[in-house]
Amino acid sequence: MKIYISDLRKAKMCARGSRAFFLARGWDWQDFLKNGRDVQDFINTKDAMALQVVEVANGRKQ
Repeated sequence: MKIYISDLRKAKMCARGSRAFFLARGWDWQDFLKNGRDVQDFINTKDAMALQVVEVANGRKQ
């Protein structure tokens, strides 16, 4: 399963903060916008906000 920009928006995450989050982890923001990113990457961060996005994405899946 992947996380998409729409999941970030539904979780009420701002783009500026999200880009900073990606940069801090060396993740490619532009690639994410085009292709999404594996949910496990977000889980592995153990970041509370990242896990909130995972919850939103899980709701989309069901």
